[in-house]
Amino acid sequence: MRNWAPLTVGSALVLACTVAGWPSLAEPAANDKLRPRQSSQTVFEGALATQIQASHQPAEALVYTSGNGQAYATPFAAQRIGTDGPLLLQDTHLVDNQALFNRKNIPDRVVHALGAGAHGFFTTTTDFARQYTMMSLFQRVGQTTPITMRFSNAGGHKGSPDTGRNVRGFAVKFRTPNGNWDLLMNNSPIFFLRDPAKFPALIQAVGENQQTGRADSDAFFDFLGSNGESLPQYLRFLSDAGTSQGWLKTDAYSGHVYKWVKQDACLSFRQIVFKSSQGAANYTAADQAGVGNPAQAAQDLFESIKAGQRPGWKVYAQVMTPQDAEKFRYNVLDLTKEWREDLVPLNEIGKVELTQNPTNYFAEVEQAAFTPGNIIDGWEPSDDPVLQLRLFAYTDAQRYRLGANYQQIPVNCPMNAVANYQRNGAASYLGNQGSRPAFDASYAHLAVAPRAYNNDNHTIWKSGAIRYLSQVSAVDFEQPRYFYDNLSPDQKQSLVGNFAGGLSQVKNPSVVNRALQVVQQASPELAQRVYFAMSAYRAQSS
Repeated sequence: MRNWAPLTVGSALVLACTVAGWPSLAEPAANDKLRPRQSSQTVFEGALATQIQASHQPAEALVYTSGNGQAYATPFAAQRIGTDGPLLLQDTHLVDNQALFNRKNIPDRVVHALGAGAHGFFTTTTDFARQYTMMSLFQRVGQTTPITMRFSNAGGHKGSPDTGRNVRGFAVKFRTPNGNWDLLMNNSPIFFLRDPAKFPALIQAVGENQQTGRADSDAFFDFLGSNGESLPQYLRFLSDAGTSQGWLKTDAYSGHVYKWVKQDACLSFRQIVFKSSQGAANYTAADQAGVGNPAQAAQDLFESIKAGQRPGWKVYAQVMTPQDAEKFRYNVLDLTKEWREDLVPLNEIGKVELTQNPTNYFAEVEQAAFTPGNIIDGWEPSDDPVLQLRLFAYTDAQRYRLGANYQQIPVNCPMNAVANYQRNGAASYLGNQGSRPAFDASYAHLAVAPRAYNNDNHTIWKSGAIRYLSQVSAVDFEQPRYFYDNLSPDQKQSLVGNFAGGLSQVKNPSVVNRALQVVQQASPELAQRVYFAMSAYRAQSS
């Protein structure tokens, strides 16, 4: 493994993407120097490396210039005719500054807009994963892989408090020798839905009222009343688990089922779990309301890394064979169902440590793009319908937000060479793959790697073994009943209070009744307690 200390992650990635001869992750490089390019080097290719190097120099070492590199003597003065005359259009520095300022923001993420990020390493700590997958990062105990992580809140916009009641997101980009692998997780092992067609409706319902622009309790609880399968996630969201004490003290779950595959094409189903090394901890609603710093989670993350504390998570896998999946009580492709740890045990596979804060938030966090479609050999998506739609939705969202060539942005760029027939488009600034033909020309073939394994029978097997169930049934209320029954008395009281407090804000009586009817199917006790607590809230406010 090469020593990354002399380079920031941003500069290393850009150089890896733009300079020929960059050594592979497995190849040592003396003094971190790059091998010279061949004679095909163009006159402008050194410019990009120069700009990256300049971005990491202190202000005192640089001279102010305009965008084209010309030193500029009066950056805070506008040209005008006389003392009181109009501005001059020839003041291109002023015009360029204002034009760029007008365009400095890019579209927010539709969900998970609020976030923070950092860089670090994943280390393989056991040989468990190697028994089930050929993924390169798991093949040797002690092997390290550079990563970038983004932490987020699913709801709200940039500038929202990061400690409020919310679903927390973890996104990890693993930079392996054979491509980037992205793992997307939430702080819950389940989600609100299993039918991806409902996702836009969910986000609208838990978001802002179309008229007032504020939170809408009627819409929030109406979604529950119309979609009983969402109750398990509603209970977690309204419990103390919905107000975690920052990202550092949060566990995370892949939620979706993926496939691990070996060289012999043997497959297994699995989920990934991150357990916080800082210890998972939650606020009560009252404690959370007393948090004065609206950016407490982001500050804790930044200060912990700055202090050299190397915050981290132990990484575990839950594994089922196809035969295990057939016998499992619940459909393993159902995102509303949890793989309880007492039924499907956790197996340690590694650890994550964060060692470096971003040098520039926009370049390394806001422009970071994660998608479950970034996969490598040994890892495959399952037929979970929500996951299948996310494979498209995330890459499509990144193209809208960052442009067609978002994978050429330094923080998203793989460490190994990219060679294909994708050309042109806005911001294609990494050489556009040179003079090679943009098709499979008979006189200029790209070498094609052999298939890593034959997975032709995987879908046939799963289609015969597991069916996707879309109707709400009594089975859907077993896990929320188990969740409630296993809370402590204090935790039950918190859940009842939070649920009743939200429901007391609902104006439409039918929405209240339908939500309570859903809860009743899981736990008559919980439904009754919520009803009486809601009535008490309303009596106090009347």
